Amino acid sequence: MAPTFWQIALETSVRKRALRISLIVGSVIALINHGDRMIMGTMDVVAVLKCIMTYGVPYAVSTYSSVMAVRDRQQILDES
Repeated sequence: MAPTFWQIALETSVRKRALRISLIVGSVIALINHGDRMIMGTMDVVAVLKCIMTYGVPYAVSTYSSVMAVRDRQQILDES
């Protein structure tokens, strides 16, 4: 039986990859969107929360992409 989406998504390698990508891409996006406020020291609670949430999107996209790649690879191997 093939692993479920969540079984693959929770694998250590998938989570580590998603975290690395999230830290890089999320930081770039946070700097683009809030860099001026970070430099000036005018960040409020809402801006900080938005920065934190900014890391969630690349994490989710990376996880989804990894799960789909694992499934595609498994399907190819199963067909062989």
